[in-house]
Amino acid sequence: MNNKNTITSLALEGVQSLVPYKAGKPIDELERELGLTEIVKLASNENSLGPGPKVMAAIQQTMPELSRYPDGNGFSLKNALAQKLNVSMDQITLGNGSNEILELVARTFLTPELEVVFSQHAFAVYPLVTQAVGATAKIADALNYGHDLTAMLSLVNENTRLVFIANPNNPTGTLLSAEDLKKFISALPDTVVCVLDEAYFEFIDSDNALDSISWLERYPNLMITRTFSKAYGLAGLRVGYSVSSVEIADLLNRVRQPFNNNMLALAAAEAALADEEYLAKTITVNNQGMQQLTSAFTALSLSWIPSFGNFVSVDLKQEGMPIYEALLKKGVIVRPVANYEMPNYLRISIGTEQENQFFIDALKEVLIESS
Repeated sequence: MNNKNTITSLALEGVQSLVPYKAGKPIDELERELGLTEIVKLASNENSLGPGPKVMAAIQQTMPELSRYPDGNGFSLKNALAQKLNVSMDQITLGNGSNEILELVARTFLTPELEVVFSQHAFAVYPLVTQAVGATAKIADALNYGHDLTAMLSLVNENTRLVFIANPNNPTGTLLSAEDLKKFISALPDTVVCVLDEAYFEFIDSDNALDSISWLERYPNLMITRTFSKAYGLAGLRVGYSVSSVEIADLLNRVRQPFNNNMLALAAAEAALADEEYLAKTITVNNQGMQQLTSAFTALSLSWIPSFGNFVSVDLKQEGMPIYEALLKKGVIVRPVANYEMPNYLRISIGTEQENQFFIDALKEVLIESS
């Protein structure tokens, strides 16, 4: 008997066939593989500015206490969030990144008999958490690479328990309007929890801004997830949160592991939340970088999906993977998105002006070499 196969068969059926999430290639991995010394990573939608000075000061101040457990309830950060968002603290659930919140939602509400609805080209974690608990995914075809809310609503039935919506969506960057979202949520049965994933919320321009937090009073089956990994520059510390009804938050906190946020992460997130100057600089750099990249795409006769995040997906008019691999050899890490059914696209995170130019120059060379 093959013991390895025997052990595998003991796992949940969904877990047996699960393909783990593949993160963007780390810089040190590319250094080891190719011996490169100059590398630009524009693969994981990280903040190219690095952590702000207030964050660094908070981390330094907290370090002497590292022999202690963190506050398992995250009181100070939750209090700061509650004041900023004008909600009560008991509406907030803290996660080890917003990814953990998505997993908590699945563990809390799903069973193998139930279904989840989300869109084609939506965040890869949605099918992962669905499959991991044995539930069934119902995937609506995308509309212009974004969510088709009419198609998604048509998939909702008596077995549906969750709907995932990413707004802006990753990896396409598309955005749904407040009017369309509220119409969709209003049409959902009370037995369906709508998870509005706003990981890139801070990058939405003022003309398209959404006040989704204010919708919670009207929609008790709505929950909103956000993160400190993107605009606040804390991807390495993994802090996310959700805002929901008190009842949903209570359920999530029952399955949330104690001390899921470490002490440095809690202190850093609270400091980042208060650093409005850093956030404003981040938005400015992102807007300028988006213009820099899209202007270069135009010059190269390439099209792209208009994005409301800190990334943009470009259509190479050919298979993206060979271009991705050629860029690696030139010291540029971007993100192939063939796993999102977008084989001709690469997703490019917005970097500093210098990082963006390094990528643009490398892309020009690769496209000439591949022609």
